Amino acid sequence: MEEEFTVNIQQSISAAFDSVNLINEMITKPTDDENNSIVKRNVEHLEIMLGKEFFSNALTTEQKSEIDNTIISGKNYLI
Repeated sequence: MEEEFTVNIQQSISAAFDSVNLINEMITKPTDDENNSIVKRNVEHLEIMLGKEFFSNALTTEQKSEIDNTIISGKNYLI
């Protein structure tokens, strides 16, 4: 059971970094309703995941910093 939980944590981290990569790609594009929606959804996903103890405790310091910086960049894009 513990091994299954570890796999799920790694899948959650992988999915979070899919959001990180998508946000970083989208913020290089002009703002429009579609791009804003994509960035907003993915920023929200990252914020939700950081609020989950199992997830945030599994992140390295570098991963947490990268997610935090991406959230900031995404929010700045939406301003």
